[in-house]
Amino acid sequence: MIRDFIYKYYIDPIVYGQPYNIVDTLTYALVLILALYLIYRWLSRSKIVQVDRRFILATLPYVVLGGLLRVVEDTGMISPPWQYLLITPLIYFVLFFFTVTALVVTAYAMRAGVVRDYAAWYAGIGVAACIAIAGLLVSFGLENGMISIPVLTTILGMGIASTILVYAAMRYLLGWTYAADPLYLALIFGQMLDASATSYGIDLHEIDYMEVHVVGSNLIELTGTAFVMFPLKLAVLFPGIWILQRYRDEGPAILWHLIVLAMITVGLAPGIRDMVRMVLYV
Repeated sequence: MIRDFIYKYYIDPIVYGQPYNIVDTLTYALVLILALYLIYRWLSRSKIVQVDRRFILATLPYVVLGGLLRVVEDTGMISPPWQYLLITPLIYFVLFFFTVTALVVTAYAMRAGVVRDYAAWYAGIGVAACIAIAGLLVSFGLENGMISIPVLTTILGMGIASTILVYAAMRYLLGWTYAADPLYLALIFGQMLDASATSYGIDLHEIDYMEVHVVGSNLIELTGTAFVMFPLKLAVLFPGIWILQRYRDEGPAILWHLIVLAMITVGLAPGIRDMVRMVLYV
């Protein structure tokens, strides 16, 4: 019975590419919370680097890398069982170990005087990995005769335009001057890009894409349009950023920055993945 439960709710969705269900969604959410706590404890005790805005921004290339790696799996370039390493939740562990390895190597290289600034090298490794995977995806697109620049510019345009509108509302209507913080801007853009890609993919793209997350899929079914993702994101962004700023100086700085990074990740990574999938028509 336990075996059937595990296969039904955890293994089969990975092997057969099924949408998320309420069981694995809640499980992955708990895993994310636990992972945040463990990373917080490790960074607090090791003091390997200072966890601040600069560290979070230097980590963003690895978030983009996660989205690109998911597209590699979508293309079918990698066969089972190796392709399962690029599917949630296994991809989280793969990317985590790669990111931590890059961080540890560059941090100790700075301590040893080999490099002057760990953040530049740490971010550089992530950017180089992104370029390599993007090159692989471009090669795939050229071989299959499908790289849609209009799709790319449309989704990016939607994401940028909606980000500007949200920022303007926060900054000028509500008077939140702190909305100009690069971390908040990255958070807004990541979530708006995710909403843009989902909306375009389901309502406008030639291929019939689908929303795989539980809340989003139910709302889309209820309203009949994927553009409901925009108000859903706004319902999270406005109170989320207000709460983040209110408690910014009242708790551990490391934990605050990690929470912001997690919120950026859950928007930016799937947004990148969905956008690139649609550009390549996979």
